Amino acid sequence: MTDRIIPADGIGMHLYTMRDLLAQDYPGTLKRLAEIGYRTVGVSGRFEHSAEAIRGFADDAGLAIVLEHVGYARMSDDWAGALADVRTLGGQWAVVPSIPSELHSVEGFKTAAAAFVEAGKAARDAGLKLLFHNHGHDFDEVDGRVLYDILLDVDPELLGFELDLYWAVDGGHDPAKLFQEHPGRFPALHVKDMAEDGSWEDVGAGKLDFGAMFAHAESGGVQQYLVEHDKPTDAWQSAERSYRGLTELRY
Repeated sequence: MTDRIIPADGIGMHLYTMRDLLAQDYPGTLKRLAEIGYRTVGVSGRFEHSAEAIRGFADDAGLAIVLEHVGYARMSDDWAGALADVRTLGGQWAVVPSIPSELHSVEGFKTAAAAFVEAGKAARDAGLKLLFHNHGHDFDEVDGRVLYDILLDVDPELLGFELDLYWAVDGGHDPAKLFQEHPGRFPALHVKDMAEDGSWEDVGAGKLDFGAMFAHAESGGVQQYLVEHDKPTDAWQSAERSYRGLTELRY
């Protein structure tokens, strides 16, 4: 361990964590996140607000929006509109959060990879970058192939990754090894901790060795460390606790 810390402007909140509060008071929730110390957010759900309105809320709170999660279907339905919205939000990454379950096969992931190539080209032309967010089952081995590896084979110029650390470990993979073996592919992270029973935990309160992972984050190209908790009992307590967990980490 050294005295390295995560840069303050790299510590953000993925807003799925705060979804119940956002539904009640989107601008107020962003302001309180900024008061805690968060500098950036990843958008997941707009709660009937426009991209323009959410950008205004974030600007008023002094937060930078770095990405938005965009459903897989929009790559074929309205990808140009989705990219325009990410630009309006001020983000640099459009993130597909999951691949439909019916594509959970080698051929299905090859189909997804081909779709990502075309969507990635359009994102590049719009001055953005396409990322994919993983879950644990994306690392399944099917017919002798690890499904996630099919996506890693896509041209790095066209597809990067928002690596969810919890789900990577749940899927049997070591994020530090991924960072080293696939340099520059992981500009954003979901920093989510794992409790002893395998459930979700606040960052720093679980069993994941973030220090060992982050020692290789620079190699992985990591720029944003976005806190996430899928089901916090108290979202504000979780947000504050996880923020402390990241700011106090030395690695």
